[in-house]
Amino acid sequence: MNRQELVREIFARKSFLCVGLDTDIKKIPQHLSSSEDPVFAFNKAIIDATAPYCVAYKPNLAFYECTGVQGLAAFEKTVAYIRERHPRHFIIADAKRGDIGNTSAMYARTFFETYDIDSLTVAPYMGEDSVKPFLEYPGKWVILLALTSNKGSHDFQLTEDPSGERLFEKVLRVSQQWGNEDNMMYVVGATQGEMFKDIRRVAPRHFLLVPGVGAQGGSLQEVCRHGMTEDCGLLVNSSRGIIYAGSGEGFAEEAARKAREMQEEMAALLSRQDGGPEGTDVMFRKI
Repeated sequence: MNRQELVREIFARKSFLCVGLDTDIKKIPQHLSSSEDPVFAFNKAIIDATAPYCVAYKPNLAFYECTGVQGLAAFEKTVAYIRERHPRHFIIADAKRGDIGNTSAMYARTFFETYDIDSLTVAPYMGEDSVKPFLEYPGKWVILLALTSNKGSHDFQLTEDPSGERLFEKVLRVSQQWGNEDNMMYVVGATQGEMFKDIRRVAPRHFLLVPGVGAQGGSLQEVCRHGMTEDCGLLVNSSRGIIYAGSGEGFAEEAARKAREMQEEMAALLSRQDGGPEGTDVMFRKI
């Protein structure tokens, strides 16, 4: 999915919601335990219930790899199901890969060829040659870690060099020599608040994948106030707050309700005054 297609979906659906499929076998409703593949059964129900309200899904590989071959099979079936039933939704593999060049090339082949994922989260700290293999696939996206939402992000990402440039700012600045706004996004945690202004100073047009809204306490209003661009420029992820909104047999309906609430808030935030992307009926202006 290219940038134009992604933007069109955002404004057509009046949503920039990404549903995180952090599916923990120990947390899914008990009545699914008798299913042949409980994780896939859970994902399938969540996807069908939330598809009208989101534009993207983000399965987190750790939640699938932890159960070995069966978990990876559930991941593969989940991706295939989205492709078949909801082909206009953007798929992000949250795998945070990154290694020396030939290893990264194999990771890229895994996710972009074998699984046919739209995008992959990548750790940038081994430098250009560890990221470049992921950028060799037309129509695919790299999502680099920039400023994350966890408490430990302050340990390294906010450290300054002698010129006063912080590490996350250097990641943003230097990485734009490797990719561009059509094939590279950045992870910026919603809990970082006003730092979105600093992000936009260095990367004014790149899409940002924003975790941390909902269960982690990030503010959607604040993210949009400081991070939204003319073509939105945001994919805001919610995982636990949506997929575990209910725990009984009506879990999918509860997930849909939470996703719809977020979509309605996003629709209001997308509503603008100066015209929208060609072919859409949503009006917008610069923030």
